[in-house]
Amino acid sequence: MANTESLENVVLELRRGVIVLAALSQLSTEQYGYSLLKQLSEQGLEVDQGTLYPLLRRLEAQGLLESVWKLEEARPRRYYVISAEGKKILPKLKKEWADIVSVMKKMLA
Repeated sequence: MANTESLENVVLELRRGVIVLAALSQLSTEQYGYSLLKQLSEQGLEVDQGTLYPLLRRLEAQGLLESVWKLEEARPRRYYVISAEGKKILPKLKKEWADIVSVMKKMLA
């Protein structure tokens, strides 16, 4: 039991590190949180709501995302989209990710 729990915790830590890049890369068009969760999941990255929503708010506070409330289907939803600042740093994050993947491939070979 402890080994399974330890593995799950380590996997969660690994995933947290890539969620920022994944979210920024998917928000070139406006999306609300749940639609982003579904999109990430469909592409193979499972993210917990309790992880994604605070992350979106933090990225907005850092100026990397912008959001707007919209009333649809009688309930308000907060839509997020990458900001101009986010668009500037996304290519740098992608390059950093590619460099990390390259290094890790060598280390894990």
